[in-house]
Amino acid sequence: MDLPSPSKRTAFLLSQLGALASSRFAERTREVGLTPSDAGVIRLLGRAPGLSQRSLADRLGAVPSRVVPLIDSLQVRGLVERGRSSTDRRNYELRLTVEGAKMLRTLREIAEKHEAELLAPLTSEQSAQLGNLLARLAGAHGFDTDLHRDLGRKDPGTTTQPQQ
Repeated sequence: MDLPSPSKRTAFLLSQLGALASSRFAERTREVGLTPSDAGVIRLLGRAPGLSQRSLADRLGAVPSRVVPLIDSLQVRGLVERGRSSTDRRNYELRLTVEGAKMLRTLREIAEKHEAELLAPLTSEQSAQLGNLLARLAGAHGFDTDLHRDLGRKDPGTTTQPQQ
């Protein structure tokens, strides 16, 4: 029996590695008391302080009502603060607190370790080449390189995390 050529298994292997990466990232964020979704919101707010709840929901591909409990939870834990927008009092702007900024640094360390372990079998040149090829594919498919969406779910209000 002939085995499929490696090129016909690329999508399958990408899927397997993606599942592994997501699972391991979830384990790592759980160790610091966060879900991958929590980590993703912290990362986005670290890159875009003052983002409105509506804009955050749009970035995540979620309905705003689904984002409210996520932000509530981060606020209760002292990681995120809401403030009325100075330009539109109907909107809340979201920012990391001092503790949230510390958590962001912790998440960056986790992400670096996560990537290093995942790519350990490759040389630095191979890692760079793989990164370039994956970025090219992601761009061609219109992905936001800052976040990870679960495209397979039927409910558009359900999201998963941005990785690293």
